[in-house]
Amino acid sequence: MRSSRWGISALRERLLAERTSAGHWEGELSSSALSTATAVCALSLVGGNDVLVRDGVRWLMEDQNADGGFGDAAGCPSNISTTTLAWATLSMHGSSAVARAEAWLTKRVGELTAESMAKAINDAYGEDRTFSIPILTHCALAGRLGWEQIAALPFELAALPQSWFKRVGLPVVSYALPALIAIGQAQHHHHPTRHPLSRLLRRVTQRRTLRVLESIQPESGGFLEATPLTSFVTMSLAGSGFRDHPVTRKGVEFLTESVRDDGSWPIDTNLSTWVTTLSINALGADAFSAEERSHLRSWLLDQQYTVVHPYTQSAPGGWAWTDLTGGVPDGDDTSGALLALCALGDDPEIRTAATAGVKWLIDVQNSDGGIPTFCRGWGTLPFDRSSPDLTAHALRAWQAWRTVDPRIDGAMERAVRYLLRSQQGDGSWIPLWFGNPWTADQTNPVYGTARVLQCGDLLPHQARQRGQQFLYSVQQEDGSFGPIEDTALAVAALGDARGRRWLEERADFEPSPIGLYFAKLWYSEKLYPLIFTVAALAACGETPRCAE
Repeated sequence: MRSSRWGISALRERLLAERTSAGHWEGELSSSALSTATAVCALSLVGGNDVLVRDGVRWLMEDQNADGGFGDAAGCPSNISTTTLAWATLSMHGSSAVARAEAWLTKRVGELTAESMAKAINDAYGEDRTFSIPILTHCALAGRLGWEQIAALPFELAALPQSWFKRVGLPVVSYALPALIAIGQAQHHHHPTRHPLSRLLRRVTQRRTLRVLESIQPESGGFLEATPLTSFVTMSLAGSGFRDHPVTRKGVEFLTESVRDDGSWPIDTNLSTWVTTLSINALGADAFSAEERSHLRSWLLDQQYTVVHPYTQSAPGGWAWTDLTGGVPDGDDTSGALLALCALGDDPEIRTAATAGVKWLIDVQNSDGGIPTFCRGWGTLPFDRSSPDLTAHALRAWQAWRTVDPRIDGAMERAVRYLLRSQQGDGSWIPLWFGNPWTADQTNPVYGTARVLQCGDLLPHQARQRGQQFLYSVQQEDGSFGPIEDTALAVAALGDARGRRWLEERADFEPSPIGLYFAKLWYSEKLYPLIFTVAALAACGETPRCAE
């Protein structure tokens, strides 16, 4: 058997070889049936993209699961959201796959009436309307449902200053403002409210909110660089008489430029910043030449937001998951960038950027001590509330730059208290951005617990011990902790020899759909297995803690 040092040497070279010609990592997100269904629907309603529509329909038919349903990514079980969207889109084109999708839906929903479909979709998402209303709108625009079953989105609120959004209690999360405006306008066009004052207010604010939508659309045309969100906006405008609106045209440009050769679309263009910072932190500075370190340093510094973000009104200082214009600064990627910059060196320019990044994280910290994704205190809906994985990441970033801001110690104390409160009864922590599509509750406590345990001595001993005991309680007989991504993270956290051997004996690095995107959309990322394995073997190979 190879020694861990020999194994990590080969894997480091393999990871380094995954860089783009520009010198950073871009990765490759899995193709998505959900994204493809929404993109094809949007392009069909706009018209003029027959080849892309045809290829997308063909890809969807080939991607249909054996049970007739559709999952988000390759290997994912069928789910009601993706199956409903694919069914509606394929119905627009007379596909032979429609009958099988209807059979799957009938088993889960019962009668395929507008009422039963709307209830099933709404029940799947509860109070959060961020994704249930877009799904039902997609179905209505595709001619599969009426508008009566869709709860109205008060798009007129987008005419207010963004600082008011938290107070008015929007039924969608912070990143969904484009959908609020576009889908709300589609509802107003097809099924206006009977309330005369509300109807008048929506008519009066229609042009103003469209200007808001235009002002927050990124240069690429892709809202958050996300195919589903951009498609929902584009189809809603096209279906409301705005086919030639600038937002619609730019949305179409984004979709036509992001389609893959096989006719599919991913959920997002890429996670280039995220996978680059993960790679740097896994490899360590010694893996790079001085010239390579300088390039990566400059590349990361160039991506830091230095002005207020026009979309979320986020303050300067943060980083997004991508270097593309549709990105939005967030807690996880800001922490990752801070750790990567610390690994690459410490000079006045880096320290200035780190000071701004640390301030951004402290300012976004919620009153409960945890770190949210985009905005402080927006609400309690998923992706707006605090989460253990983001909080642990910020805690490590603050520790790395502890001297740059006098508020760090207090922020770290609050974060630790949050992590102690959020630890589950079995000792685990539940992450926000990663899950497991095969479990009943679709959570991934292995990922969350491993990420929090990376904080090491920053956590009290008893909490660490309970987390370690949880991970060992779910370890399988072969030494793994689940798919390769989970196993690698657990090995990095525990220094477990059995798990290390399982990683070393892997013949492939096939990714699993553990990534949890907006509104429970599953994805896999090609580089996750390799990055996480390099980090795990480095943690074992550089220290003697990998004991039996």
